[in-house]
Amino acid sequence: MVDRGASALSLPDDWPAHPEPILALNRMGSFDWDLESGLFHMDAQAHEVFDLRPEEFDGRPESLSARIPRAEGLRLDALVAQAIKDGSENYGAYFRLRCRDGHLRWTHTQGYIRRDPTGRPRRIVGIVRDATRELSELEGRRERAAQDEARRRQTSVVEITTAALAHARTVDDVTDVLRDTNGLTRLGATSLVMGLVEAGRIRLISDGPENSFVPGTRITRIDEPYPMSEVVRTLSPRFIESPEEFAERYPLLWRHIPHLDITSAAYLPLIAQARPIGAMGLLYSDRRGFSAEDRNVLVALGSSIAQSLQRAMLYEQEMDLAAGLQQAMLPRTIPSVPGCDVAVRYRAATIGGTLGRDIGGDWYDLIPLPGATPSGGGRVGAVIGDVQGHDTHAAAVMGQLRIVLRAYAAEGHTPATVMARASVFLHELDTDRFATCLYAEADLTTGVVQVVRAGHIDPLVRYPDGTCRRVPVQGGLPLGLSAEFGGLAYPVSTLELDPGSTLVLCTDGLVERPGADLDDGVRALAATVAAGPEEVRDLAGLLIDEAEQRGGEDDVALLLLRRRGQDAAQPGGRLQQHVAPGDPEALTEARHLIRAAVRAWGAEDHGDEIELVADELITNALMHTEGAAIVTLRVLSGADRRLRVEVEDSSSALPRRREAGDCGVSGRGLLLVETLTEVWGVEARGGGKCVWSEFLVPHREG
Repeated sequence: MVDRGASALSLPDDWPAHPEPILALNRMGSFDWDLESGLFHMDAQAHEVFDLRPEEFDGRPESLSARIPRAEGLRLDALVAQAIKDGSENYGAYFRLRCRDGHLRWTHTQGYIRRDPTGRPRRIVGIVRDATRELSELEGRRERAAQDEARRRQTSVVEITTAALAHARTVDDVTDVLRDTNGLTRLGATSLVMGLVEAGRIRLISDGPENSFVPGTRITRIDEPYPMSEVVRTLSPRFIESPEEFAERYPLLWRHIPHLDITSAAYLPLIAQARPIGAMGLLYSDRRGFSAEDRNVLVALGSSIAQSLQRAMLYEQEMDLAAGLQQAMLPRTIPSVPGCDVAVRYRAATIGGTLGRDIGGDWYDLIPLPGATPSGGGRVGAVIGDVQGHDTHAAAVMGQLRIVLRAYAAEGHTPATVMARASVFLHELDTDRFATCLYAEADLTTGVVQVVRAGHIDPLVRYPDGTCRRVPVQGGLPLGLSAEFGGLAYPVSTLELDPGSTLVLCTDGLVERPGADLDDGVRALAATVAAGPEEVRDLAGLLIDEAEQRGGEDDVALLLLRRRGQDAAQPGGRLQQHVAPGDPEALTEARHLIRAAVRAWGAEDHGDEIELVADELITNALMHTEGAAIVTLRVLSGADRRLRVEVEDSSSALPRRREAGDCGVSGRGLLLVETLTEVWGVEARGGGKCVWSEFLVPHREG
């Protein structure tokens, strides 16, 4: 206490102050401290508070040091001195005093500083009281508040962890939620381990931090003396409340983890549908023991984690099954076709951000076609398609549709027929799914590509000079819908693929961008293709990497076909075109195909004659029959190199030569054919016939 020392100055007339009776009734003692003389007067109640008899106190503040511990006295002196110095009128403080029997008791004092007119402090009048009960009640309230806060914090741990786990789709997602820094902080743990039950063993799937792994525990048997094995066997949690208990119960594990400074641990069985699917351990370095509330919270947390883990395991099983189904449905290998370089890619959809992959019905295929030549030229069918939906059903429908379309193409049907039959098949498959598809039949000798589109996006072509553009192609309804609504007549478009050009076929997942129009996506794709590498495998890798970075909720199928350069006209090849009656566009496409074939096969010297004869045979077939005509051009290799033109129709009536007369027009067709060709003839073809003609086209020298 502040010691002013004795003084010869006279005491104030009203010293000592007389306390109000109400103070004694409230068990409060009073004191009057004259700062000039240093005398400290206490009433009888104050003596009781300080546990002093009247004769044991001589009125001097320093005499109270027997009751006030030195540290507490220094703190009170500093408090009073500061109040006097800064002009305060009063002060208050809790302090401990030592009773006669030696125990410490909380006491409260409050003083009022009286000053003279100049502001100089003269005396302090105040009270003292026993604050033991008050502080005990306050401490109790604080303890209850701390307990309530702990309960709220524990409940929050369960709620926050459960909310985070709700977004976890895979087992790795679940362990990431628990293992990351925030997860361990929320759980209050120093280290976490988790394992899954597999065939009578526990496989560790998560341990953290990095230095917490125990050698030999990656895979353990359920009957081994480890805590996770025990909770799996008994289906009951184990709470280890001290290092001594840990060392005694699990010595095999304890000797490997002293560096973690573990003071307690909780091991929880992860139970789903009444069977253990795994176990989890939470190790602590800053707590001993677990209250009933702690145990209840941890058990609830274990239940939540088990449900999330089982959901993730089922999801992964379903995805493995679906992915396996889809991989089985997609072509395992892409055949090597003379005359072209091919690259294919598939990327599964990302559903719900980057938390998981889903499957879909996108597919690609490359089909070697009849009429291929082994020496650098061939016919090939390229398919890209997308079945509606992202599930195993979509993958199954895709697989069936791919096989059927491949079979129709390999049988030699025209592109339009292939697409129409595939649509009928899908319609009759008893499914509510439809599919978009694009089928391109390319003759690599001539570069002529016949394209049929069923609700799909147009192809792109990258040219040898590096430019790339979208190629508009006439289209029909998606597969399945065209059969349902009677729209099976798919138009065929023809384009030429020069040596060094690349045909780009893809599904809409590669061009769709959030918030952007599909046309903008196609233009962006064309720009990327134009700026990309020339080699198709590198280009395919670039495109799929960009799709991966962009993400998206649709899968992607991609097929790139680059026609190789050819130094000379090839000795063989075959082209075919379907010409429908009353379709002038089809007749124009046929003429275009003939001109391209003649040029590619080095027969330009006979181009006019070949085109004229072919046009005559096509016109006769359309005029004298009720059906369509199928035009086929092929190069026959042998002693003499010949180009053969075949026109097939559905009529069995043979063509007859007639005299046209001097002024007639009709009747001159077969005469023209006979005059311009080396040889011609007619063959019966099932329910129809084939009129053919051959032209001698020698190899060009040089």
